[in-house]
Amino acid sequence: MDNAYGWGHGLATVTNDGVVLDTWFPSTALGRAPENSTGLVPAALESAAGRDERRDVELVPVTVEIEIGAAPANTSDAYLRLHLLSHLHVLPNSINLDGIFGHLPVVAFTTAGPMAPETFEARRPELQREGVSIVSLDKFPRLLDYVTPSRVRVADANRIRLGAYLSAGTTVMHEGFVNFNAGTLGESMVEGRISQGVVVGNGSDIGGGASIMGTLSGGGNHTVSIGQRCLLGANAGIGISLGDDCIVEAGLYLTAGTKVTLRGGDTDGDVVSARELSSRSNILYRRNSVSGAVEATERSGHGVTLNAALHA
Repeated sequence: MDNAYGWGHGLATVTNDGVVLDTWFPSTALGRAPENSTGLVPAALESAAGRDERRDVELVPVTVEIEIGAAPANTSDAYLRLHLLSHLHVLPNSINLDGIFGHLPVVAFTTAGPMAPETFEARRPELQREGVSIVSLDKFPRLLDYVTPSRVRVADANRIRLGAYLSAGTTVMHEGFVNFNAGTLGESMVEGRISQGVVVGNGSDIGGGASIMGTLSGGGNHTVSIGQRCLLGANAGIGISLGDDCIVEAGLYLTAGTKVTLRGGDTDGDVVSARELSSRSNILYRRNSVSGAVEATERSGHGVTLNAALHA
């Protein structure tokens, strides 16, 4: 198998003007596509192909092969990359997504399937009479409309984008959010926000309302990661990476430039920027309730232990 490539048979949604709105890949694989694979499209996709008058689109079977290290070339190529992530064939940040926004049109993702926004608007009265409504108007669709991750719980499908990487044992609660090219590397509790590019290690808990900085906006270029058995407290946030067994106190937001006072050992009382502590393990980050100073204290043992019954 050549892991520099990926491929899949898919079903593209195409407008009358030839615009590809999306492509669904029921399964994907690493490696080169088999020879004559275009003649081996699964019967289920062939039977689903054809004209959909209600949405004014054509459903077209396609076979797509990509080079993982190359930038996306078109819409179906971009959708295959997102599926490879959500099918857990490639890890976040390991596949080239440069320019992907330019290849994803804004689509009216409806309860009847993807449509051109102008088509939905023109047909709104009749569609609404039939019970069809818009779920989102976006470039990225909901994960669960395309992929059903194994042994994963998702309380609200609207909170997970296609391209999210959700490992078995992950639970995403109602206010949790996972962007594309981001996700969990093991059993995790997600009640906060996992931004694009962020990965969360096995056994870690992202508390309610917590936020992890991504790199899509705001000018940052550090890709944040969270190690194993970490706890990001409720309404906390980080712009630095955490090693293993770290805890960030509820309500504390650590940016790279946050001044942190070290507690314990030979460096007790030293003040450093939080970026200097990025990726270190066994640290408790807290705010001194008397002085207001942000402090970093060395700790030992496991950070947190998830409830095994919730993640079985």
